[in-house]
Amino acid sequence: MTVAGEFKELLKQQADIVRIVGDYVKLKKAGAQNFCGICPFHLEKTPSFSVHATRQFFHCFGCGASGDVFGFVQKIENITFPEAVHLVAEKMGIAPPKFSYTSPEEMRQAKRRASLFDIQEAACQFFEQALRRPEAAHAREYLKRRGLDQELVRQFRIGFASDSGFLLRDYLRARFREEVVRESGLFSWKQAETYAPGGNRSGRATSGAGKGNETQRAERSGPLSTSSGESFRSGEVSELEPTSFLDRRAHAVPLSAMYSKFRNRVMFPIANEQGKVIAFTGRRLSSDERGGPKYFNSSETPIYSKSRVLFNLDKAKEWIRKEYAILVEGQMDCISVFAAGFHNVVATSGTAFTQAQAKLLARFTKNVVVNFDPDAAGAKATERTLGLLIEEDFEVRVLGLEPGFDPDLYIRERGKDAYREALRHSERYFDYLIHRARAQFAVRSPEGKVKAVNYLLPHIQRVPSRIVRDELAQEIAQKLGIDSVVLRQELKQVATARSAAAVQAPVEAQVTDAERLLVRALSSATQIRAGNRPRSGREGRDEEFDPSWQAQFALRAEQLHRGLGCESLIDALLSAGSEDKDALELPRSESDRRLLAAILIREEEELSPERLEGAIKALRRIALRRKLEDVQRQLQAARASEPGELEALLEEKVRLKRALMDARFGEPTQV
Repeated sequence: MTVAGEFKELLKQQADIVRIVGDYVKLKKAGAQNFCGICPFHLEKTPSFSVHATRQFFHCFGCGASGDVFGFVQKIENITFPEAVHLVAEKMGIAPPKFSYTSPEEMRQAKRRASLFDIQEAACQFFEQALRRPEAAHAREYLKRRGLDQELVRQFRIGFASDSGFLLRDYLRARFREEVVRESGLFSWKQAETYAPGGNRSGRATSGAGKGNETQRAERSGPLSTSSGESFRSGEVSELEPTSFLDRRAHAVPLSAMYSKFRNRVMFPIANEQGKVIAFTGRRLSSDERGGPKYFNSSETPIYSKSRVLFNLDKAKEWIRKEYAILVEGQMDCISVFAAGFHNVVATSGTAFTQAQAKLLARFTKNVVVNFDPDAAGAKATERTLGLLIEEDFEVRVLGLEPGFDPDLYIRERGKDAYREALRHSERYFDYLIHRARAQFAVRSPEGKVKAVNYLLPHIQRVPSRIVRDELAQEIAQKLGIDSVVLRQELKQVATARSAAAVQAPVEAQVTDAERLLVRALSSATQIRAGNRPRSGREGRDEEFDPSWQAQFALRAEQLHRGLGCESLIDALLSAGSEDKDALELPRSESDRRLLAAILIREEEELSPERLEGAIKALRRIALRRKLEDVQRQLQAARASEPGELEALLEEKVRLKRALMDARFGEPTQV
């Protein structure tokens, strides 16, 4: 075993999977050794995700995902295995050694991600320095008008992107390889008479996000040139091979034709929950709309997906755990609320609130106050967001500010105490929706009531709890003046449609309790010994009970598992030899690994000699019954056969019945 392998095993023994998984999933105690929660890997309302505290692994009965602490971190963070080990070590406060990668592709992906993190950090430092220069005076004045002092600017690492399209490019290319600069999501480019891989000539404008209007703006701001005079040779292959069409297109672009996406903008760095910069949002400073949209983000990269990130989560997550989350739109609202002392605030940035963001937030709390802008667009965004939060079973309240006030302006003009009071009086989510329905529709008329109900029913349909849906139906009927019986009937139809549309979770293979117990017995030893009898106790004492050996002995001698649902899984455990492995690593097929995890996650009974012997007897009876059924089928088909054949089958039937009787009393009858 390599030093890295030894470290991995030691770390796995020290790492508390319940604590580490608990950073991502809200877990509840569910037995002596198990914890359960909502699976982060698929949509579900009823918890089917379990963590086994003793065996240190997780399993979901819904989607079948399972594995150890490294597998969980690797899957939820979408990182390579060595990166997962490093992250677990970091969470445990242990310095990891250098790791060797299992494949060239794994090494390439890890280095690619590391380089992207490094270039985002370098760009952040560049923008921070640029904000202190004389040409950034108007950017500093803008931030001052918005109420951001130097400490807030420093804390949120706010910067400035100048009018030049090339300063950042030249700064970064002196420090990073060209393919990293191209893939950073910070640049646009124009392909002019260049040949992309495949021999296609292209002269059209493109960008990292595929937006041609960025190139048109760059052409107005100046020629695409570079002081280095660097040229591009067609057919040149970089060290990092392109992995997509977008990568191939980027690799065909000469670096001299690239220019910054962000020009004359205040720059807000976007960090992941560990606090590492992964992208930027740029706020336009000019009033000229030809300068592009007021806000826009970096292009998406392997380390950044805007629909999966919440701004300020790295600073807010511990406050959110203790209290609740305040959800706002945009960086300025978030920073203003944070500066007013409400550190439990996060924001969407450049995207509507998404299901992935709801799942991300659910890792830290199930209580949220939504405070979007009160205008029409903000109201629609609030409704969409409420729907996603309700589906994830959040306790939701809505803070509706006065018309014309976003959170930033409200705090600057009314003060933090007024905002605190507004938070205290935030509405329950359905009270907010009912008020919206009453405001939009004339609920005194039958037509208005129908429209109001049709508006509210989709929101009710999203509520996971049937009891809550029933209570909401009564409340809505009362507030809208509608016959509750009629509304209940509509609600019942909605609930039925909801059930029919629900995605059915895959069902684990059907196995008997006896099979489950024997699988647990085979997995009970830290090292599975193939056919080796355990050592005797000292000084003439009885042999120590070894459930693994007893299960192996019976199954190898009598082949009791043949034809059963867990046949291949038991074969994998029996053929393990003397491999010093975790039992979960032994099965070769994914279905067997899932089945093993599903069995081991529910270790409700002690592995005693009596229970194990009872399981062996049960499998003997199953085997005998199957043989007896087979003989009876042969007898029915052999009525017209030779008398000798019938006599042999009848004798076999009698023998099997006698053997089945003996098996009930534990006699090891040959089957």
